[in-house]
Amino acid sequence: MHSPNCNILVADDNRSILSALEILLKPVFGEITCLSNPNQIPSELRKKDFNLVILDMNFRAGTNSGNEGIFWLNKIKEINPDVSVVMITAYGDIETAVKALKAGASDFVLKPWDNEKLIATLKLALQLNLSRKEVTSLKERETELKKEMNREQRFIIGSSPQLVKILNLTRKVAKTDANVLITGENGTGKELIAQEIHHLSGRSGEVIVSVDIGSLSETLFESELFGHVKGSFTDAHESRQGKFELAHRGTLFLDEIGNLSIHLQSKLLSAIENRQITRIGSNQPVRTDIRLICATNRNLENMIREGLFREDLLYRINTIQIDIPPLRERGYDIIILTEFFLKKYTFKYKKPEIKINRQAVDKLLHYSWPGNVRELQHTIEKAVILSDSTVLRAEDLYLKPVSAFPGSNSYTTLEVMEQEMIRIALENNNGNFTAAAEQLGITRQTLYNRFKKQK
Repeated sequence: MHSPNCNILVADDNRSILSALEILLKPVFGEITCLSNPNQIPSELRKKDFNLVILDMNFRAGTNSGNEGIFWLNKIKEINPDVSVVMITAYGDIETAVKALKAGASDFVLKPWDNEKLIATLKLALQLNLSRKEVTSLKERETELKKEMNREQRFIIGSSPQLVKILNLTRKVAKTDANVLITGENGTGKELIAQEIHHLSGRSGEVIVSVDIGSLSETLFESELFGHVKGSFTDAHESRQGKFELAHRGTLFLDEIGNLSIHLQSKLLSAIENRQITRIGSNQPVRTDIRLICATNRNLENMIREGLFREDLLYRINTIQIDIPPLRERGYDIIILTEFFLKKYTFKYKKPEIKINRQAVDKLLHYSWPGNVRELQHTIEKAVILSDSTVLRAEDLYLKPVSAFPGSNSYTTLEVMEQEMIRIALENNNGNFTAAAEQLGITRQTLYNRFKKQK
């Protein structure tokens, strides 16, 4: 019986032994890599994800202590703890066999071997490897699931016609596995809609994994999304699943998809189309079953015309598009949200019940809310913290000056000035962090960190 996607590494100084094993094992197990020099073992293990290693106990002529085999067994286990290792030797030394098993070998085979017994032994060792990998994968998924479940529960608040229309569309889309693109300004609640789609879907029993694309450098992108094997690059001290694998059978939410470079867009498109990924440092494809939801505050159609976004990727990610309106267009939802945040933060900060007066309501309704719901939330939290009264007045609400532009003297603090400069730079560059950072004379990462700090 052929074992698909099975890689076996055979290390023996006898080339005739290597040939015999390759001829015997290839029809049964698939890909066989043979080495006559054990010094090549580490580099091979880092190039490929092997399920099984068949390792000679003695490599130098005239030695039969088994110490060389034990040495290389320990090296193999350092690089890949989950791989199964079967020791093979011409010397029936029980003491050496026990020593090898204690060091982590799965089994022990004597030369000359019986073909059927050897294959049966290797199949058991292979099963052990697959079981270890499954346990490792489950532990990684469990860790991610706990992290997601421990997140603060958030709600979609409001009753405006615009929001009701979006929620109706969300419920329809959730029942399918269609890829969804959510668009809207920063702070409008795109991630909340993504979470709602997941919770109403048939995948709600699995995890929704969120990735902030804007925070990833090009060097981290592949490792974060596709994972890596131990030793595949300098800091790869352990093998790690990527977000695609963690979201298997669940939902993958890619926020700020418009910030992805053209080079990385092709890699993402390939993973979506083929429904599989390959970890960095491995050549073994991993099948993934995900529901994809993306979000952006940028106009992807314009980016396509400017050559900044792939048209075929857009077709893949927006089978359904949901456009979230800015808070300023949601009317009385501003007050409904205000009352929700008032209750939330009076409870959190152990304050007495706080009401809001008419002048404060008017101030909230006439403000443009460039930061949308996120800005409103922070405004009310700050007001609750600083309030010494049970009534929230207009003067208790700190709102950004609407007419502040570079060169004007209407800024109240250096912090507000910085926030406005960042906002204008991003607007002038259509949300492109790299171009905005160049305009401001700072690095992209510095800009991104300051931008996130505002939220």
